[in-house]
Amino acid sequence: MVFFTPRTLSFLRALERNNRREWFLERREQYNLEVRAPMVALIERLAAEFDGFAPDLVASPRVSIYRVYRDTRFSPDKTPLKTHVAAHFPHRRLPKNECAGLYVEIAPRHVWFGGGMYMPSTSQLQLVREHLATRHRRLRRIIDSPAFRRAVGSLEGERLSRVPRGFPRDHPAADLLRYRQFLAGREEQAAFAHSPAFFRSLVTVFRAIAPLVAFLNEPLVAARAAGVLGHDWLERET
Repeated sequence: MVFFTPRTLSFLRALERNNRREWFLERREQYNLEVRAPMVALIERLAAEFDGFAPDLVASPRVSIYRVYRDTRFSPDKTPLKTHVAAHFPHRRLPKNECAGLYVEIAPRHVWFGGGMYMPSTSQLQLVREHLATRHRRLRRIIDSPAFRRAVGSLEGERLSRVPRGFPRDHPAADLLRYRQFLAGREEQAAFAHSPAFFRSLVTVFRAIAPLVAFLNEPLVAARAAGVLGHDWLERET
């Protein structure tokens, strides 16, 4: 099952060389045909797959596809357009960018697919740490499972140099508590996007890390339902 084609990558590489709004607007129809339409088809196919292993995640073109225009307000890089196409699959009961989820990105020179929690706020991270502090054996079973290790290797992400405040230094999950990000994924050469193996590999990786995503979202769903997260939901850890 193939969604993307060599023309997808050709367009993204041309966009990388000509990252100007006027250039893109003249070729918007080509972008929709060669880049956006294949991603829409992929998302719609994944929606059926998610019913079997990730029913709490949303796979919808309206929700999942990231817009092509960059937010340059606070960035020194003022190029207006993203030179990759990406989709995120968030929890249906949490805001799109404030939860753990699955993610796929097609770029001019690579493909990345995986998921986890990329930029948790201070409140989110504290909830996840408290959750794993008492359930670390379950998390270890997830990340040490043969399926997880075959698909993505190991848990990755930025880590603190020491155990965070509020947790004993000799906690049995000290290594896990140090994580500030919880990520797992696989990177391939860009041409893998139009390989016949792409879709099955994508589903295999998503299926392997879906339990990690579910584990990370559990305390966030519970806290949101209880209304215990206030305005610092968007506050970022420093």
